Amino acid sequence: MIRRYELTDAEWDSLSRHLPSTQTGGRPREDDRRFMNGIVWKIRSGAPWRDVPVRYGSWKAVYTRFRRWALDGTFTRMLAGVHADADATGDIDWLVSVDSTIVRAHQHAAGAAKGGDRKRTYRITPSDDPEAD
Repeated sequence: MIRRYELTDAEWDSLSRHLPSTQTGGRPREDDRRFMNGIVWKIRSGAPWRDVPVRYGSWKAVYTRFRRWALDGTFTRMLAGVHADADATGDIDWLVSVDSTIVRAHQHAAGAAKGGDRKRTYRITPSDDPEAD
């Protein structure tokens, strides 16, 4: 049964090929799909880590796996792999067009003082000169 915010079988198949295949040590690795569904549930729902449902494992374990995969580049490799797979099958159109009518300047980009690149010059009068004493 697929629950809300969980990966479908097709999504899991495309992602699972790009997961690390070796274990680094410690306890035996638990079900990657369960942890991945926990991570996806947390990201899609916007809930705090402590609210991740127990069916995905303890929230600390899900967070630890998320943090480790984020730091070691697993998510980056997964995204690159999914992009490569989609590109190979022709599912991605890489043509990007930006219409300048929808591009906006930053709010501080307008209204700058004219001649802002001119340098100010200051005159020191003899009464202002500290070495004149």
